[in-house]
Amino acid sequence: MDWPQDIRAGSDRKRPAQAGRRRPPVLVRMPDFAAATTPAQCAADADDERAALLASIAGATPLPPDEHIHFEPPKPRPRPRQRERDEREVIREAMQRPLDADDWFDAGSAEAFLRNGVSRMVLRDLRRGRWAIQAHLDLHGYNRHEAHEAVSAFVDTALASGKRCVRIVHGRGLGSPGRESVLRTLVKGWLGRRREVLAFCHAPTRDGGEGALWVLLRSTRSSPG
Repeated sequence: MDWPQDIRAGSDRKRPAQAGRRRPPVLVRMPDFAAATTPAQCAADADDERAALLASIAGATPLPPDEHIHFEPPKPRPRPRQRERDEREVIREAMQRPLDADDWFDAGSAEAFLRNGVSRMVLRDLRRGRWAIQAHLDLHGYNRHEAHEAVSAFVDTALASGKRCVRIVHGRGLGSPGRESVLRTLVKGWLGRRREVLAFCHAPTRDGGEGALWVLLRSTRSSPG
């Protein structure tokens, strides 16, 4: 029987690989770490670490009790309670009655104030602007109680920082009944009753006019008179 030539020839050649046929996966054996670390080895490692720690602090000496640092925060400064009571009494009086002539000492008019015993040259220099204004307080929008607290704190801060001449804007009261500034009268009374205030006067027009005061404070280096 005669076979076709291509069949006879194909018996001697390799068959091509079938398309899409995958090779079987290769399995790789991973080391067993859990089995490699035994409880005995863990205990040995812990002993080594403990021994190394003890060796590192073997030469350390603890501080004696008397060398420990004790920190005590500074005690707060005592509050000037008597002065606070005095100022509360002043504001009560100012709310109940208008100012009288005794409130103005040697001022000569209700537009200025000069502390009794202070030279009139001081007030003259203040009016002429020979003192530089070092701080400013604007009371627009304040009610009576807020204004009193603000003026008191403002004067205290100015004194503590060594400022001598300050400006307080109380307004002209153009929108108040009778077009009279209530705060203007009250502020003058508060300032006149503080012994640290030597003099004050209305500011010139360029600096607020009748709606502002220039105030001269006592030097913190001198004792109250």
